[in-house]
Amino acid sequence: MLGPPDVPTLLEGIRAGRRASVSRAITLVESSRPEHRVAARELLAALAGAPSAVRVGISGVPGVGKSTFIEALGSQLTAAGHRVGVLAVDPSSVRTGGSVLGDKTRMARLSVDPHAFIRPSPSAGTLGGVARATTQAMLVLEAAGYDVVLVETVGVGQSEVTVAGMVDTFCFLTLARTGDQLQGIKKGILEIADVITVNKADGDREQEARVAARDLAGALRLVRGRGEWAPPVVTCSALNDVGVDEVWTRVLAHREHLGESGLARKRAGQQLDFTWALVRDELDQRLRRSPGVAAIRDEVRAAVLAGELPAPMAADRLLAAYDSPAGGE
Repeated sequence: MLGPPDVPTLLEGIRAGRRASVSRAITLVESSRPEHRVAARELLAALAGAPSAVRVGISGVPGVGKSTFIEALGSQLTAAGHRVGVLAVDPSSVRTGGSVLGDKTRMARLSVDPHAFIRPSPSAGTLGGVARATTQAMLVLEAAGYDVVLVETVGVGQSEVTVAGMVDTFCFLTLARTGDQLQGIKKGILEIADVITVNKADGDREQEARVAARDLAGALRLVRGRGEWAPPVVTCSALNDVGVDEVWTRVLAHREHLGESGLARKRAGQQLDFTWALVRDELDQRLRRSPGVAAIRDEVRAAVLAGELPAPMAADRLLAAYDSPAGGE
């Protein structure tokens, strides 16, 4: 983004649903430059109160066909009159700071749909960056009139928990694997999933997928307490566009289960968590920009690598440098 951001022009373009303005706004909220952060706060404050979209997180085991599933679901939704935004979170890009995804090539049909918007998003270096950039990108999409936002996480583990904390319904995709379908899914994923889908249930694999779904449903009964939402386990073939509509029906059933008050409480709790994520992210940025920290960073690094300085003492030195009168910004 060249030059200072023109927030009023961006606002006008977002509210008019202009794709270029939406893209520039998301680039702005992803940026870590101090002047962009100030402009992003101004932009987001002006967008407050925009209509809220149905927010769905989508994750799954490697090779499960997430992009194929998202394209099939997104295409069905746009055909039904929805406007769909897709944000693909990529924690694997931490080393480069950019997204390594090729979603616009992997979702060829959806990428040219005028009622869809696909955005591969970098993690901004940390999971805190995921929370900041992706949550704010969702707000931009909602303000631009996208009434369904699908958030795909490419990574596994903590990134799934992070995305689940930003959406209304978390959908986990898995595959039928003879004998080991349960081993590939950690108990923690079963605890946060709201809908589970066994994909690639086609041809010779259809019966195997149904068996896997039955086994998963049994496993869920062991980790979910009485009275809680019982995550449905369904099968589909995203490649053949079979059963995908049933997944969306279950997503809507989960929203109905939450009810208006339950959804409001969930969103409020997410906002509180997001507040602290923003605080941690901002402190991290300030620490990196601190002149005091910069003055001793190389010395501390060399001492730690040489085994001369234990990590706790190294951390104390860096924090003391930041806390010193000349160390902060």
